[in-house]
Amino acid sequence: MKILIVCSRNSGRIAPFILEQGEDLKRAGVELDYFPIERKGFWGYLKNRKALLAKIKTFQPQLIHAHYGLSGLLANTQRRIPVVTTYHGSDINNVKIYPFSRLNMILSAHNIFVSEKNRLKAGLQFHQSLIPCGIDIQLFTPGDKQQARKALGLDADKKYILFAGAFKITVKNPDLAKAAVALMPGVTLMELKGYSREQVALLLNAVDVVLMTSFTEGSPQIIKEALACNCPVVSVAVSDVPDVIENIAGCYITGYNVNEVAEKLQLALSVGKLKDGRNRITELGLDGEMVAKQILKVYEKFIVNSL
Repeated sequence: MKILIVCSRNSGRIAPFILEQGEDLKRAGVELDYFPIERKGFWGYLKNRKALLAKIKTFQPQLIHAHYGLSGLLANTQRRIPVVTTYHGSDINNVKIYPFSRLNMILSAHNIFVSEKNRLKAGLQFHQSLIPCGIDIQLFTPGDKQQARKALGLDADKKYILFAGAFKITVKNPDLAKAAVALMPGVTLMELKGYSREQVALLLNAVDVVLMTSFTEGSPQIIKEALACNCPVVSVAVSDVPDVIENIAGCYITGYNVNEVAEKLQLALSVGKLKDGRNRITELGLDGEMVAKQILKVYEKFIVNSL
């Protein structure tokens, strides 16, 4: 089975969750390669068409798996190889991008949504399924807090809250997070920026709480990774987060009120390590290898025998 992954590299790298899903698929026996897109916007993506056709000719995939709606639209400018598209959230929630994603849903052989909320928002009645991105449960695993802090150069006695993104990403709503933590003396807010995947795993064992205040999300990986490390979570009710953290002692849903966020953070800080976070990942089938098996079943429906 030969699969070509079409996705953006506009941030300077392919998103880690795409690469990690690719590794899980390889372990499941898939031969795959990547076509990274370098330009932004609808017309920028279309300028990659010639290079994409050349890649298809040399690699000869049986199926193309595109990540995000604009990548799928580029992949669908050819009609010989079937295209499966995964939508990760911004391509559904951004009103400027959504019309292109909607067109791509019609053109794609199959559409994968990573959260039920976004699947319902898309309103697609055909050729679709719900498959959240899985996580690497071998990398994201509970560890000793003090050892993790020592490895990252963090203070052994401070309270650390990890903001679930970079402060510069406005849709992540960093102002609310900063305002809430400002009400909590002696607590440090860290941004999730510039870390390797191995360092993120250490970070989730080093900090006391992960905080998400986003206006919109797809199916945020950092929340699942936090649970896999048994790290407490405080989040607004965005995307599938309420379902993922439901009834886990030490995890809390908050509104967008700054005082409520601070109150929920104080509750989470008193918990320490979770007892049931990692178990929830298993219950929901979010192990990357299990997710890869679901994706393989989708692929098998559309693989062509000859080009």
